[in-house]
Amino acid sequence: METTIETIKRELPRLLREEPELRRFVLDISREHFADRSTTDERFNRILDELARDRETQNRKWDEQNRKWDEQNRKWDEQNRRLDEHIREQSRKWDEQNRKWDEQNRRLDEHIREQSRKWDEQNRKWDESRREFDRVHEEIMAQAKKHDRSVGALGARWGLQSEAAFRDALAGILEESFEVSVHNVREFDDGGEVFGRPDQVELDVIVKNGVLLILELKSSIDKAGMYIFERKARFYERRHDRKADRLIVISPMIDAKALQVAGDLGIETYGDSLEVPMR
Repeated sequence: METTIETIKRELPRLLREEPELRRFVLDISREHFADRSTTDERFNRILDELARDRETQNRKWDEQNRKWDEQNRKWDEQNRRLDEHIREQSRKWDEQNRKWDEQNRRLDEHIREQSRKWDEQNRKWDESRREFDRVHEEIMAQAKKHDRSVGALGARWGLQSEAAFRDALAGILEESFEVSVHNVREFDDGGEVFGRPDQVELDVIVKNGVLLILELKSSIDKAGMYIFERKARFYERRHDRKADRLIVISPMIDAKALQVAGDLGIETYGDSLEVPMR
């Protein structure tokens, strides 16, 4: 059997070419299991046609899908373009609005600065006016007090007020205005150096920063009174062995002859306590 099979394998190709009957016989046997060439070609061509149709259908679907995608992409591009235009327009509007806001803020800042400057100027004027008012008020009050003291001096001159009360008023002004303490000194003159006979001597002194001031505070003073004050001052200097730095007479009513005597004796004269320079 093996030899026969080998012989057939070896001789069958030649026999099929040379023996038509054998070739038909073999084809008839094989046709039961295998299609012939025409059938195979027909089937193959049909399959190819089906594949071609399927491919064409798929291509149409892809073309349609691509068309849809292209259309969608076009819509997206158009939408993006419109969105970009909208964004640019909104950005332009925002920029314009920001510019207006900046301009408005700049004008507001300028207005605030101008108003602040005006307020500062107005406040400065008010401060100046208030200072001027205070100054005038102080001057008026000082003049009023001076007038009151002048009236008081007249009253003391005519016995309407006591000389001691007027002296206390002048001393109080000195203490209040210059933060000094006015000491009323009363010492007995045994030798009668001041009045020509033994008597009590009364005068006012101020000691400030080692400086000695001897004062005469009176509602009025004449020539004789000026000489008496000078003798009282020298009496105090000898009694305390200390030279006075200044001799001061404060009186709203100083006789003209008394002023001349004061100049000769080196005595300072003032019509009011506020006029005394505390140097």
